[in-house]
Amino acid sequence: MQLFFLLYLCSKILAVDVSVKTFKIISTLEALSFLILLGIAMPLKYIWEMPQMVQIVGMAHGVLFLLYIAGAVYMSQKLHWNWKTLAIVVLCSVVPFGPFYVERKYL
Repeated sequence: MQLFFLLYLCSKILAVDVSVKTFKIISTLEALSFLILLGIAMPLKYIWEMPQMVQIVGMAHGVLFLLYIAGAVYMSQKLHWNWKTLAIVVLCSVVPFGPFYVERKYL
């Protein structure tokens, strides 16, 4: 019986570890897409009148943003975050370099 309990605990720990790694990847990609959107795509659109980059990077960033929010809610349940921590993590998604802060502080 103890062996099954030990295997159950190990599977839960591995599941949280995989979840954290996946959220870190999504978080990094979301932050990079936001920085590319603000630092490269927007100047191309408004200074050099080349809106194509905003369409491509903007769509990728939108999808990654939604994945980040869903991942934050999922991680709040897995890591037992309170509402304040979840609010900080979600608000960091709209601040440049914010997801990097979340990775360092809360994961």
